[in-house]
Amino acid sequence: MLYKLAQKALFATDPEVAHGLSMESLRLGHMLGATRFLCKVADQPVSCMGLEFPNPVGVAPGLDKNGDYFEALGDLGFGFVEIGTTTPRPQPGNPKPRIFRLPEASAMINRLGFNNKGVDHLVRRVRKHRFKGILGINIGKNFDTPIESAADDYLHCLEKVYPWADYITVNISSPNTNNLRDLQSEGELDNLLGKLGRRRKELSSEHDRYVPLAVKVAPDLEDDDIGVIADVISHHHMDAVIATNTTIDREGVLGMKHAEEAGGLSGAPLKAKADKVLAVLRMVLPDQIALIGVGGITNGQDAVDKLNLGADLVQFYTGMIYRGPELVSECLQAIANRNLV
Repeated sequence: MLYKLAQKALFATDPEVAHGLSMESLRLGHMLGATRFLCKVADQPVSCMGLEFPNPVGVAPGLDKNGDYFEALGDLGFGFVEIGTTTPRPQPGNPKPRIFRLPEASAMINRLGFNNKGVDHLVRRVRKHRFKGILGINIGKNFDTPIESAADDYLHCLEKVYPWADYITVNISSPNTNNLRDLQSEGELDNLLGKLGRRRKELSSEHDRYVPLAVKVAPDLEDDDIGVIADVISHHHMDAVIATNTTIDREGVLGMKHAEEAGGLSGAPLKAKADKVLAVLRMVLPDQIALIGVGGITNGQDAVDKLNLGADLVQFYTGMIYRGPELVSECLQAIANRNLV
């Protein structure tokens, strides 16, 4: 009820301004000790990627790009929080406006473009954290780094965040950084994951800890492309695949205000595409490679659907914008009921 009242005011504000206000309010509530009472959930521990998650419901990256709010987000009942995408250097992202609401579809379009304060800022934040859940860090490349040099950016971020992350996500699927999705092609992906895998092995020895690597893929893939990507991911012994990022498809929102805006579409219309990619990945990946289902979760049944398709964990972002913190407990309750059947 409280969120519904706040939502009316927030939705009367520019989406990016509303996001900043919401996150600062959450941070203040955390500092005052108030947010811990927003969501009381029983533990539903899950073993995944060699880690013990308090529960299988997490925050997708983008909500906290810089590591400024993840402790407060943890108060909402999430079992894990993924922050980022972070890049080697700070960058402003794409010109504003760059976030658009499509409320009739419980959807959003964004073309933020990895706007963030840079990996050094993020590391300063996370090295001080007292978050009790699992912390994932999502890494990418700067917008002006050519594709042929992209691996250098990912390696730089990997080295910086490795001591502080519980797992690290390699984001090669945002539609808002020019040519980034080219990294999903067989040759580019093989080169990138080979370099990251070799460096991860060295870092594991240097820090005496193994940090799992996940790869985040796009929903706009054909089955053959998914098979090729799965083969490369398996060959390089990645620990997980996150399915999926936002879509450039507009089939579910045609004719709606803002539907023609460039960027990635998230929210309810993404679910069918994301679920299809998830299902195909589960069929073609070895069982030991985990799957994290993202895209279109707006109620508890949506989360259960992803688990039924083979996901080990789920994440959401846009669903929080439309449903508020109650979506966390609703998903956890639906998952608990599923497990009782």
